[in-house]
Amino acid sequence: MQELLTFVAQSLVDQPEQVRVQTTETPEAVILELNVAEDDMGKVIGKQGRIAKAIRAVVKAATAKNEKPVFVEILRPIDETESPAEE
Repeated sequence: MQELLTFVAQSLVDQPEQVRVQTTETPEAVILELNVAEDDMGKVIGKQGRIAKAIRAVVKAATAKNEKPVFVEILRPIDETESPAEE
């Protein structure tokens, strides 16, 4: 699933080399965390979140037969100038 989400996100953004997908597996679910460049956030989210909803729908359809549900989280871009202690 990580490859599918990476492919879809890279197809949408202007800076595909900055697309990062991290998988976290819990006992209840699988969480795919999507990071893109700050300038590309609007392209991944879309007006009123329509593109984000479509991405989640594609991933949900592709993982329908999985035992655990798969969730997509779109995280805010990490700014290299801020340290984790500032959050």
